[in-house]
Amino acid sequence: MGTEVAGERSCRIVTGIATALGIRREQVEGTAALLAGGATVPFIARYRKEATGCLDEVAVAAIRDRLAAMQRLEERKETVLASLREQGVLTPALMAGVMGAETPAALEDLYLPFRPARRTRASAAREQGLAPLAEALLRGECADPEVEARRYVRPGGPADCAEALAGAKDIIAATVSEDADVRAAMRRLFAEAGVLTVRAARGKDLASTPYADYAGYTGTVRTMPGHRVHAVLRGARAGLLSLTVAPPERRVLALLGERGRGPLAEVVAAAVQDGYRRLLAPAMERETLAAAKERADHEATRVFAANLRRLLLAPPLGRMVVLAVDPGFAAGCKVACLDRQGKLLDATVVCPLPPHRQEAKAGAVLADLCRRHGVEVIAVGNGHGGREARTFLQGLDLGPVISVSECGASVYSAAAEARREFPDLDLTLRSAVSIGRRLQDPLAELVKIDPQALGVGQYQHDVDGRLLAAALDDTVVSAVNAVGVEVNTASASLLARVSGIGPAQAERIVAFREEHGPFRSRLALLDVPGIGPKTFEQAAGFLRVVGGADPLDATAVHPMHASVVRAMADDLGVGVGDLVGNLSLLGQVEPERYVHGAVGLPTVQDICAELTAPGRDPRPPFDLSVSEGAPASIDDLAPGMTLTGTVTNVTAFGAFVDIGVGTAGLVHVSELADTYVARPLDVVGVHDRVAVTVLSVDLKRQRIALSMRESQRG
Repeated sequence: MGTEVAGERSCRIVTGIATALGIRREQVEGTAALLAGGATVPFIARYRKEATGCLDEVAVAAIRDRLAAMQRLEERKETVLASLREQGVLTPALMAGVMGAETPAALEDLYLPFRPARRTRASAAREQGLAPLAEALLRGECADPEVEARRYVRPGGPADCAEALAGAKDIIAATVSEDADVRAAMRRLFAEAGVLTVRAARGKDLASTPYADYAGYTGTVRTMPGHRVHAVLRGARAGLLSLTVAPPERRVLALLGERGRGPLAEVVAAAVQDGYRRLLAPAMERETLAAAKERADHEATRVFAANLRRLLLAPPLGRMVVLAVDPGFAAGCKVACLDRQGKLLDATVVCPLPPHRQEAKAGAVLADLCRRHGVEVIAVGNGHGGREARTFLQGLDLGPVISVSECGASVYSAAAEARREFPDLDLTLRSAVSIGRRLQDPLAELVKIDPQALGVGQYQHDVDGRLLAAALDDTVVSAVNAVGVEVNTASASLLARVSGIGPAQAERIVAFREEHGPFRSRLALLDVPGIGPKTFEQAAGFLRVVGGADPLDATAVHPMHASVVRAMADDLGVGVGDLVGNLSLLGQVEPERYVHGAVGLPTVQDICAELTAPGRDPRPPFDLSVSEGAPASIDDLAPGMTLTGTVTNVTAFGAFVDIGVGTAGLVHVSELADTYVARPLDVVGVHDRVAVTVLSVDLKRQRIALSMRESQRG
């Protein structure tokens, strides 16, 4: 029986997920089986397309998350059923309702009247034996409520008729407010028509707070933008705002309907309305606000993840010698010189900016560093003093000067990995190293930093921490595996994000590499303690060994598919190495000939695509020709000026653009294009270079309003 029930539950879960995602049951089943076997999302999406029907990472991750959520729901059902059995109240109808509940809210509605240890006015009335009186009132079975109530007045019970009637009304109020069907209908009504009213909390003056514009706001919760939801909830938590949610009263009354009959209808109606005001409405208000926050959390998380992905997959400068500068005034500018692999060559501090103004001395030191180490590019942080430092460096004419976001650089400099790598280097100089490396390879450097410290979020401190952390982790893992990792140069932080490899295994790989020298092949990873066949299967396709014994090791062709490539090479009478990157030979391959067993046509086509462009980096090339010209400061800006800037963050209400004056300007969502924009991310992304027009400048608050509308540029 247990096996049969488990099978029914599994079937119900699979069907529910397939319906919700609009895909076939077979796709969900195939993906679920792989996940249960320990396969990762990147591995499933890239190397198990036949089993999933070619689902991408987004769909595979959605199945994973829904499986987890529905599994939690099924486990909660078992807990509820066990409690109901123990109480002796489990009826066939109640069991059917519990098993058929499709959401946690529906399940909890059914369980609500039976929750143990709930002491309420209604439960106290039931203990006094007033349940029959409540039922009689509801059914209209008594002509005179007071006469009927007198029967329940007794020692140890109600003291008089009024107390007995009050207790019966409490039971009616609880009965109606705890009815699962009523709650479900009321929940829908609040979700569809609930109106949020925001007021200043009693005795609070909002004039000098960020919430002044919200006092007096009224609007439907359903249409309220997520960033506003987070803002008003934050104001409520701070005790500055008071929030109420309620649908139109006429719709509430229509939903509750008429209960009781004849002369008792008025008595019952009063009890029902009391139950609504005192019990049901507050519960629905809490649920509605919680649902609004959940929706806002998902929206903010989606925006954060999209921004993070763009940031991680920003164009890498590549292997060039970099002079990195972390700007500073009183403490000076921290300087680090890095070789083409990111190894620290030299580090120092110069003081060309106020109050020191040692421009000549600083210029000489920097020129000497550039000459001795063959510096090809200069990276300068865009934080405090960045604009002034960039102007100074450009004046030295030592090479291209590129502004680099320094968000999170200080976080890295104090992290354990930075201390291990540079135990004797001053913490501030480590920041300069990070700035230089994130220009060379943003992905490899930024994975060392908590994504929430990278400055590309929206109300991230208001978002559910577990939801955000999981989404950002998925994003980092996806980005790392999309690019691939050179196993002989990658840091432990980067390796830990490879499919199947965790932090401990990454540390072992690095330690093994340092002790035994570079890996000559991907198969050599099996010699590392803790790297078994399962881990190797999940990770190998995302790792690269450039210049090794096997030319396929420098590609995304998984070792388990090497036999397919060998068969292609044998059929053409060439070696495997001759096939890699040879468009002429690959044009003669007929993919259908190599389909067999678990290797379907999608996999063979992927193999051919990878052989055509082996080790292809999905990131765009770095453009050193981008102009860095900009006004000297915010004081030089004027409405109507047209400038070019770099998008640093995108939110639901617009995009922030760095135009080189030390303060990012905001392009409100209404100014992103000449036509309506529902989602800013559909128009612009982090690291995009965009043309903007200055709309206004608020020097007092250091705010710049920009526009990307072509009509603003005349």
